[in-house]
Amino acid sequence: MISREPTIERLATARRLLLEPACLDEAALQEALSCIGGHRVDDCDLYFQITRHEGWSLEEGIVKSGSFGIDQGVGVRAVAGEKTAFAYSDDISRAALLDAARTVRSIAAAGQSKQVRVGAATSQVAASHALYSAIDPIATLDSTQKVALLERVERLARARDPRIVQVMASLAAEYDVIFVARADGTRAADVRPLVRVSITVIAESNGRREIGSGGGGGRFGLGYFQDDVLARYADQAVNAALTNLESRPAPAGEMSVVLGPGWPGVLLHEAVGHGLEGDFNRKGSSAFSGRVGQRVGAKGVTVLDDGTLPDRRGSLNVDDEGHASQRNVLIEDGILRGYLQDALNARLMKVKPTGNGRRESYAHVPMPRMTNTYMLGGDRSKEEIVASLERGLYATNFGGGQVDITSGKFVFSASEAFWVEKGRIQYPVKGATLIGNGPDALTRVSMIGNDLSLDTGVGVCGKDGQSVPVGVGQPTLRIDRLTVGGTG
Repeated sequence: MISREPTIERLATARRLLLEPACLDEAALQEALSCIGGHRVDDCDLYFQITRHEGWSLEEGIVKSGSFGIDQGVGVRAVAGEKTAFAYSDDISRAALLDAARTVRSIAAAGQSKQVRVGAATSQVAASHALYSAIDPIATLDSTQKVALLERVERLARARDPRIVQVMASLAAEYDVIFVARADGTRAADVRPLVRVSITVIAESNGRREIGSGGGGGRFGLGYFQDDVLARYADQAVNAALTNLESRPAPAGEMSVVLGPGWPGVLLHEAVGHGLEGDFNRKGSSAFSGRVGQRVGAKGVTVLDDGTLPDRRGSLNVDDEGHASQRNVLIEDGILRGYLQDALNARLMKVKPTGNGRRESYAHVPMPRMTNTYMLGGDRSKEEIVASLERGLYATNFGGGQVDITSGKFVFSASEAFWVEKGRIQYPVKGATLIGNGPDALTRVSMIGNDLSLDTGVGVCGKDGQSVPVGVGQPTLRIDRLTVGGTG
């Protein structure tokens, strides 16, 4: 059997699933784009998508629910200056496509000095990566095997400790195929598998109940969830619940804080990452606006957004505008180097797109979004960093948080944390919140660990009502003079 280059193979799959059933060919795409380009606009594109998704959930030892769904449609967009005209349809047909194109064509052309050039009939293939297999993960296990997987998760969790009184587990799989046709003749496609297992446990002792969670996933098949992987997820959840059973009220005040590796990078994602997205900076509403080339963090602080990591939840072969994802260095040794860009904001800021144009679905417009955002490691061990605390907090897991992009102020709740005195962990604490300012906190990083790790594959990022899968990560970090809100 002769196999085709992955980029060509993905284009063929997208055409077969999205265009051919509707009898759409290059001539139809060209007609729709030319219709939009008949007015003075800076850019226009078509975004086709089909998504199959399946979910199973277990509670009280029983798989209580299962779901399967298919969503498909096409989004049509035209951009003129800062204005965007957008229409979408869940009917993929020539009539619906042209109707959406005519709707979008009505965008106001006032103030525009040029008319977008629609590419010739011969299309060109966009550059892309091959970061994950173009498989349908839903088909990698049958229904009986999926139920058995969730039952194994429950057994593994309950076997860890008799204080575990309840286990809830879920399994999700998604097969997402997208096709992008841009005005310049560029054609791009991606086939995106995505799976995730989640587990939540409740532990009870002496009338007290505490919760813990774990899980993970990525862009691969369900065969990834072997017993050793499921055991790690179960340990994660059980350890968190049992730790919180022993927790005491958290002290409050200004203090040094050590953040653990991996998922605590969600604080970096929220408090810093969103502030580095191009739209906020073009509009001047970010605390990082106009600061490229300036010091925004302590020496040693290097922050990346990398959509090219193989099999990672936040990775993309191409973004949702047809640009290849990139490894973007945002902050280098404390100096701000650039922002995350989609096509619209890159054009207006006179820079190149960075492969970060993302949308939740065909029914949404793209905007600059993160992929996998993390801080590079340093040269200190975790033990050395924790031992450096005279009195402070060691936070190893986080729940929710809030960030003000303009001021950079953030509030995050620690779901798993410990009180440290004279370099020794004393006891777990509950109810700790971290309060600070993102850009300011970066300048207070005093120690960086050598244990960089990424999260297990559970991140979901929300922005302007849209959600997309992302990754976060960091090494162990010490940040000085953070405000800790506590209950003690």
